[in-house]
Amino acid sequence: MANSRFQAHVSKILVGLYVFSLILEPKIFALAGDEGAAAATNSSEGNAGVSPQSKDDYIGGNGGNNGIEVSQLCNTDLQTFLPPPYGNISRMVCKPIWNTFILRYLKREDHVMTIILSAIYTTGWVGMGFSKDGMMAGSSAMVGWFNRKGQARIKQFFLQGTRPSQVIAGKGELPLANVPPVVVIHGAMIYLAFQLKFENSIGRQPIILAFGTRYPHHLHLTHHDDKRTIMFDFSGGSSSVLQVSSREKKNHGALGVIGWGLILPVGAIVPRYFKHKDPLWYYLHAIIQLLGFVFGLATVLLGIQLYDKLNVKNANIDAHRGIGIFILVLSILQILAFFLRPKKESKIRRYWNWYHNWFGRIALFFGAINIVLGIQIGYAGNEWKIGYGFLLAIILLAVIVLEALYWMKRSDQKATPSTFQMNPMQ
Repeated sequence: MANSRFQAHVSKILVGLYVFSLILEPKIFALAGDEGAAAATNSSEGNAGVSPQSKDDYIGGNGGNNGIEVSQLCNTDLQTFLPPPYGNISRMVCKPIWNTFILRYLKREDHVMTIILSAIYTTGWVGMGFSKDGMMAGSSAMVGWFNRKGQARIKQFFLQGTRPSQVIAGKGELPLANVPPVVVIHGAMIYLAFQLKFENSIGRQPIILAFGTRYPHHLHLTHHDDKRTIMFDFSGGSSSVLQVSSREKKNHGALGVIGWGLILPVGAIVPRYFKHKDPLWYYLHAIIQLLGFVFGLATVLLGIQLYDKLNVKNANIDAHRGIGIFILVLSILQILAFFLRPKKESKIRRYWNWYHNWFGRIALFFGAINIVLGIQIGYAGNEWKIGYGFLLAIILLAVIVLEALYWMKRSDQKATPSTFQMNPMQ
């Protein structure tokens, strides 16, 4: 009796292990890149392998995680699952570029480029964007996914801003060729294939790679789980990471708004309307402007650092950089003017006042322009526009009120002596 119970327990354990092995079997096969298991996962979206987009996963030149070798992936026979012309193209350049993302491409003499982007896929979407300046906002991207029903979807999107509502489906500036783009799942990998027809040969190009693990809803992309911007050289096949974080851009913008948009204007208000508080106005003006200069200098230095990291050619960015350096030069001249300030009795004091006042006004004017240009370039969003607009309105309103009081006081001072002149004659 005891023996039969023991056999029953053993049988239950064996059955449990067998069921457990059946559950694990597809994942083990997918991890190993087994072709039979891959064929089985093609028809079942959401079970296409392990999560491709773990931040710790990276496929490099010597292979990577998940048991997948780069050489094995680059030697995959595309003809077995990609439709023509994508499956029939030979001699494609194959490069691992980030995480489990692998880029295949071929350039023709007529400037037509065939691109096949692949990555390990479970759910959600995978995208590849082309940027003008390394920024996500303002770029155009090809995004592919399989919906909950297993239907393939691939669309061009225009990234008007950084919010999901500003990612517009069916729009963009990518010059798609007449060959329709396709998206295919093969094994644990998703493949996005498309052709672009450029006017000129393309070389170094900022590329944005991103993924989201949630499904798009009515062609509205969910927020990305992770992204990476790289500078890819389509002439030589090399790539480098563009490490420009949103925090660095926000720090640069915040320093500029505080320094050129708040501190320096307030420092310029003091000598204009508070000279009757002598010598307090002089020390306040010097301290405030010196503090504003420090903020402005930090803004320019951080901006130069960002510019070097971007390493792209963009007319708006170059103009923003040039104006910033110009304002810094004017600020340095103002600092020098403080030490070269002549005495009140000096004949050149009049010209020094003219120079000091107008150079300061020019610097403030261009500072305001550069802040607006920076907000536009960085696609900072409405909160930055509203915030700086409110700050600028407050400063202008304060200047108008103080200017009105200043002229009223001057008119009273002119009228007072004439009254006293008439009294002795009475």
